[in-house]
Amino acid sequence: MAELTYLQAISDGLRQEMRRDNRVFVIGEDVGVYGGAFKVTLGFQEEFGPWRVIDAPLSETAIVGSCTGAAIMGMRPVAEMQFADFISCAWDQLVTVASKQFYRAGTPVPIVVRLPSGGGFSGGPFHSQNPESSFAHIAGLKVVCPATPEDAKGLLINAIEDPNPVLYFEHKHLYRRIKAEVPEERYTTPFGKARIHREGEDLTVVTWGAMVYTADEAAQQLEQDDVSVEIIDLRTIIPWDRKAVLDSAQKTSKVLVLHEDTRTGGFGGEIAATIAEEAFEHLDAPIKRIAAPDTPVPFSPPLEKAFIPQVDDVVAGLRELAEY
Repeated sequence: MAELTYLQAISDGLRQEMRRDNRVFVIGEDVGVYGGAFKVTLGFQEEFGPWRVIDAPLSETAIVGSCTGAAIMGMRPVAEMQFADFISCAWDQLVTVASKQFYRAGTPVPIVVRLPSGGGFSGGPFHSQNPESSFAHIAGLKVVCPATPEDAKGLLINAIEDPNPVLYFEHKHLYRRIKAEVPEERYTTPFGKARIHREGEDLTVVTWGAMVYTADEAAQQLEQDDVSVEIIDLRTIIPWDRKAVLDSAQKTSKVLVLHEDTRTGGFGGEIAATIAEEAFEHLDAPIKRIAAPDTPVPFSPPLEKAFIPQVDDVVAGLRELAEY
């Protein structure tokens, strides 16, 4: 085991796969000479050469389109968007072409698109979004949102192995703030299998990505009031672990769904609907959602703090549920 940051774990998993499989290559803006916008691929071009670590022009459409073509021809490309926000430029290639190719022709399209996402550093409306729900709606895509260094590595390796297009949302706020023990050997973390981040008996929080830590801080405060909170880290939202969520809902009877994406159309609505449909008789309170408001992400630090769900917001929501 080695102690790695979230960013180092991503880099370690990618490097291991490139050493293991010559079909794996990286393409993106400044991924080679510069080492990527956040230095995930620093030193990769020196080790693997410019034909496997490709500095692309400023065109997300060209990056995803070339990955799709390469994948159809048997390669396993990993594309980096400098920021998740920019994936909208490649919508047509990803949603119209890559996601539907297997359905249309039976041809696997094993591409991974790495998406540095999320706010917390005053990046403003074009560098801070969490657009995962936009792609959760698209059949043929898988959507991954790791919260821990161990999962960041294992989910990335599994994504590279997967025969489908995978959107890999890596939260920028976690890059250098979260550090943990990570196995040095190669391993995979399965899609659609949630992780019980914290066991509890009274309330359930369902979340993913950076919000896992917001929920954990809130749960620690509730513990002082003798309220036990269970935290389900989904890890992936397509596919998502319905059984783990429903089992926890049935156990605690009170559920809060938390995510950093905007509220309307957010994936929390799908989770809440599923619980209401399949576990309604087990509930002792309405399902509660906490999410960002339906606005662009503000640049101003105080406004951004008001936009992103905070620990105090979750504490208030949990106390409301506990008292219901």
